[in-house]
Amino acid sequence: MSFSNHALLEYLEGFITENRKEGFLRVLKNRTKHFTIAMEDVYQLHNTSAVMRSCEVFGIQELNVVEEKFGKRIDTEIAMGAQKWVDVNRFNSVQSCIDEMKNKGYQIIATTPHNDSCMLHEFDISKPSALFFGTERNGLSEEVINQANGYLKIPMVGYTESLNISVSAAIIIQDITNRLRQSDINWQLTEVEVLEKRLDWTRKSIKDIDFIEQKFYELKKNESE
Repeated sequence: MSFSNHALLEYLEGFITENRKEGFLRVLKNRTKHFTIAMEDVYQLHNTSAVMRSCEVFGIQELNVVEEKFGKRIDTEIAMGAQKWVDVNRFNSVQSCIDEMKNKGYQIIATTPHNDSCMLHEFDISKPSALFFGTERNGLSEEVINQANGYLKIPMVGYTESLNISVSAAIIIQDITNRLRQSDINWQLTEVEVLEKRLDWTRKSIKDIDFIEQKFYELKKNESE
């Protein structure tokens, strides 16, 4: 982050409470990009919103949504404000999402009752991973299954063979993030990422933010003259 953005953050923080500033720092200490979640063409809108809420609650900073067939807005009532605090990356195709995850250094993990699936409690949390969740009816596409580096499933002992996608995501996210925070893995956001999110969240917390930022740049311009 450049000096100007450091100065901008300091200026903008004068418009929010100390409690909010401290809250941002506290929450960001538990945020991670070590894991990211990808959802493939989920038809039921409330499921996408509920998964976003789980990401926010358990500290996953980025959610990736493939909207190849079903382009939909996030259900803000279900997300309950989570869309302000979680970064949502949208993709027009499954392949573009897979390619982007690989470019970022993630291994592709398909959540599926695949024969070669690893049980949740045995999943190796040390590698940065993008966990893919499929549609309610058909599960993950062959594109994801064929290109996955590994498969993951939740142990079940009842007659029912599957869980609702939002429930599955919540169980998996809670388990892996809890184990991550108890590990010695370098999982936290970098200093630059923390500063970027502080600025982003502070902006979202201020009414008339465009007017206030304009005032900041006018002040800086006058100081330099």
